[in-house]
Amino acid sequence: MQLRLIRYLLAVAEHGNFTRAAEALHVSQPTLSQQIIQLEDILGVTLLDRSGRTVKVTDSGRVYIEHAERALRELEAGRRAIHDVQDLARGELRLATTPTFTAYLVGPLLAAFHARYPGITVRLQERSLDTIAAAVAADEVDLGIAFMVSRPADDIECQPLLVERLSVVVGAQHKFVARKRPITPEMLASEKLGVLSPDFATRTHVDDYLRSRGLTPCIAVEANTISALIEVVRHSDVITMLPEAIGMQHADLHNVAITPEPQPRTATLLYRRGVYRSAVSLAFTALCKELYSDSC
Repeated sequence: MQLRLIRYLLAVAEHGNFTRAAEALHVSQPTLSQQIIQLEDILGVTLLDRSGRTVKVTDSGRVYIEHAERALRELEAGRRAIHDVQDLARGELRLATTPTFTAYLVGPLLAAFHARYPGITVRLQERSLDTIAAAVAADEVDLGIAFMVSRPADDIECQPLLVERLSVVVGAQHKFVARKRPITPEMLASEKLGVLSPDFATRTHVDDYLRSRGLTPCIAVEANTISALIEVVRHSDVITMLPEAIGMQHADLHNVAITPEPQPRTATLLYRRGVYRSAVSLAFTALCKELYSDSC
């Protein structure tokens, strides 16, 4: 069976409309309709319900699409396997990570990787924490960097990478810079606090920490990027909580100890279990283990 027929079916199922699917595929609508009918004739079932204004997938079509998508993923993995160059002179790595890790971890890691394998192209994606494992499982990326999940999916392997600790981060002008002893959560809550938006895992961690102490902070700024939050803290008396490593990377930011400390989190490298892994993916995994073997 031609793969083109399967891709035509997937396009119609995605768009719910023959016209839009045909436009996306750059074919005529009659041609697309004829190809879908041909596929249904081959399989002996009706895959699409055309009775309404919107084309819907039938129960048989839904089952077939599930298997077709899995087959296409495996064929794509096979294509990459054929073109995999074991000497790592060329190739590509698809990597997904959360914005927090982009802010302090990914830069040095990719610099080390590129220095060792200059011919490899890294296609980096920033994704939310809850979508990274799904992207790995769907073979949309080769590797993901995310926080340890309590119950990873059966087809996902989680390799501990490093332990991340949150710190109170202030600008050079803030009064806490001169303080010799750790601050308390109550002192933190009494200051003007800058936080990340709720879609960040770090924000959830900060909220949980303060909630566990029975505190409601005074939120002065809520930012949807780490860089924006850093700029606010650098130029004002707003303080924040971010990974300790971020505060250490900026000369005009200072980490301030807090007692009790927030619970540390384990960053992990995610990849699919029991499937072909390219030489590039294995090389990146080995580099991570080499660089961070003492961090967990």
